[in-house]
Amino acid sequence: MPELTVVVPAYAEGENIPRLLTALERVLEGQDWEAIIVVDDAFDRSEEVVRERAQRDPRVRCLHRIGRRGLASACIEGMLASSAPYLAVMDADLQHDEALLPKLLERAKQDGADVVVASRYMEGGDTGELATDRVRISRLASELSRVLCNGLTDPMSGFFVVRRSYLERVVRKLYGRGFKILLDLIAAARGEVRIAELPYTMRSRQHGESKLSARVVAEFFMLIGYHLFGRLLPARFFLFAAVGATGIVVQLGVLSLLFNASGDFLLSQVAATWAAMTSNFFLNNAITYGDQRLRGRRIWRGLFSFYAACGIGTFINVALADWLFIKSAPYWTAGLAGALVASLWNFFTTASFTWGGTAGRRR
Repeated sequence: MPELTVVVPAYAEGENIPRLLTALERVLEGQDWEAIIVVDDAFDRSEEVVRERAQRDPRVRCLHRIGRRGLASACIEGMLASSAPYLAVMDADLQHDEALLPKLLERAKQDGADVVVASRYMEGGDTGELATDRVRISRLASELSRVLCNGLTDPMSGFFVVRRSYLERVVRKLYGRGFKILLDLIAAARGEVRIAELPYTMRSRQHGESKLSARVVAEFFMLIGYHLFGRLLPARFFLFAAVGATGIVVQLGVLSLLFNASGDFLLSQVAATWAAMTSNFFLNNAITYGDQRLRGRRIWRGLFSFYAACGIGTFINVALADWLFIKSAPYWTAGLAGALVASLWNFFTTASFTWGGTAGRRR
């Protein structure tokens, strides 16, 4: 059994993997280690690169995932596939300094820390040549993350060593989606975690592309929502509700445009409602359910099921609000209650019938 498993999530990183494995072999010489490369299917033959290396080096293993994607879930599956007492996580893009791995491991063993983080923002660390806008985004995300892990200088780091016993303690409490596994691991402990940090300088990417996107940002907020409110409602609900708020803007805009042009309120309202539901569907498909995105012909089935669910939700909204108003509830209370119940109906119904039933579960 190796003492250290290095888990490397990889999506479209075929050019970087051989160099990374060679570097690991060099810096971990004399250590009892293995590398698990978790390849999410990008049709770039990355898995073949890893398997070819594994044929020559038994310390290298390939975990090829088809039909699912995401850095956090890849890291979790990779860590659970190992039996080593210490687990390192690092990216495949060569921006993390592999020479720090022995020091991270030694710190975990000597200090008894649950997690040892390579930090860009503590004294001695640096973001290197990372673009200024990316540094600002990272620092802003770090500040927002303080609601979950105050005191950690770089909660956005993707480079760290975690003790297996700690992973086993928190693994069932993880959000397990998105791209920020370190924040997830620490937030799941609810303060009962021993953390150490070591500084490092981030290197420049040589090949491949950054994975930053609207979905990454959305998943970050869903992660925070899960650990703050996940015991009450699925974190995904809050993103679903945010998309619904944009639908209100779309509806009012289309209503204003059509009513001013035609003077027919009913026709304008129907068209505006249809436009809002259509906008909500495509935004939810791209962001809220980006990991379960409907493609091809499935989009049309999903769109019509979304129309049906939200149409019933609209009826529930109006009927409940009207009943509460008749029962002497203030108009704003009646309206808010109708909107909330309809939102819950829309969320759980579309989770089951539009996006396949997995979205409304615990995560």
